[in-house]
Amino acid sequence: MKHHHYLITCFPIQGHINPTLQLAKTLATLGATVTFATSASGLKRVHDRLPSPDGLTYAPFSDENTPASDTTTYMTNIRRCGTESLIKIIQNSLDTGWPVTCLVYSLLMPWAAKVARDMNVPSAFLAIQCAAAFAIYSRLFGGGSIDGGEIDSSVCVKIQDLPTFSSCDFPTFVLPQNYMHSFMRPMMTEHMKELETLPKPLVLLNTFQELEQEAIKELESKLNVIAIGPLIATSNSFGGDLDNEDKNYLQWLDSKQEKSVVYIAFGSLVVLSNEQKVEILKGLVESKRPFLWVVRSLDSEEEEVKNMFDQEIRNCDGMIVTWCSQTEVLSHKSIGCFVTHCGWNSTLEGLVSGVPLIGCPHYSDQTTNAKLVEDVWGNGVRARMNGEVVMKREELGKCLDVVMGEEERGKEIRKRAWLLRGMAMDAVKDGGSTYNNLRKVIDTS
Repeated sequence: MKHHHYLITCFPIQGHINPTLQLAKTLATLGATVTFATSASGLKRVHDRLPSPDGLTYAPFSDENTPASDTTTYMTNIRRCGTESLIKIIQNSLDTGWPVTCLVYSLLMPWAAKVARDMNVPSAFLAIQCAAAFAIYSRLFGGGSIDGGEIDSSVCVKIQDLPTFSSCDFPTFVLPQNYMHSFMRPMMTEHMKELETLPKPLVLLNTFQELEQEAIKELESKLNVIAIGPLIATSNSFGGDLDNEDKNYLQWLDSKQEKSVVYIAFGSLVVLSNEQKVEILKGLVESKRPFLWVVRSLDSEEEEVKNMFDQEIRNCDGMIVTWCSQTEVLSHKSIGCFVTHCGWNSTLEGLVSGVPLIGCPHYSDQTTNAKLVEDVWGNGVRARMNGEVVMKREELGKCLDVVMGEEERGKEIRKRAWLLRGMAMDAVKDGGSTYNNLRKVIDTS
């Protein structure tokens, strides 16, 4: 049997590191040799929580301390330093007798595919967003897409038996009015062109077959796609979180009734305005439900806002933390609802925990995920925002009444959430679709 050595690389932000590192751990557990490469700063921030199964090693590369706010320079340096590092790793693997047999790269790293091609190493693209989002990219940026023209608000995408995706359901950077469009459009075009250089490129999807069978079928016509998700941590043995841990919130959750607590978290990158924070706080207080809310930057708030938070928290049954172990919180029996930005990692974590979702998408693929939650899977609702992407307190209250209330729609959402949890658990079991697909990757890549 061929012994595999996977070289896995990803962009050094939490939403990319978490699923990619989970894949690295899984492949090592299955007996492969795995080298995980990302920037030194990215690895440094997760150093204390890095998994260490036999066969998994780490290879940090420099990002030259360039501020991430200087996007163009930062991406140029990541590309240059990452390319040099991957070439060196592949060459060293040949010299030591354990050659890299497959280079796995994820979003924002299309140049890694060129490294693999130039070094005569097979490659695989790890799609860390949902299969539906990747199908949209394939339609809009792949062969036969709108060539040289801009995508306007009238464009729609129909994927197999799914509801039609209109422009408001697309990942936001697809549209020219989005501030990330000028950067992301050429990046996604490069990704698609790299895949098109191969006759049947291998794409690993962070989803499971039963969840997105329509989008997967759409992709299978031109790509060798294998669903190997959900790539999320299911125990404290591996998290990949980039912040410090304080578990007082777990004791607080232990004191609450089953399925009574509203959990609110918007990931590592979404920045809420003061107006949005106030609206969420007022909506939570008015709902009269206990809540646990992750607010990363409360200490730096304007004095008036901070004083209001302090006053409201003293007079309600709520807890605000700057960080928590999200998978641990979502699996707690007291959690009744997850108010989320609908990043794909958070969407999967909520789904695997069987918790109903209230989607508050801001950018990127979050809008697509919220569409799936409400209109396809039925395990939550999408909050309606005003023109400044602010969810008003009344809207939050209405959504909470739906997903946690006793009306028929809420009961159906909770039933669907629990059903999807069971589907995800079955997929990763011995003999399940994801388990079998992972064995397929080991056997064929």
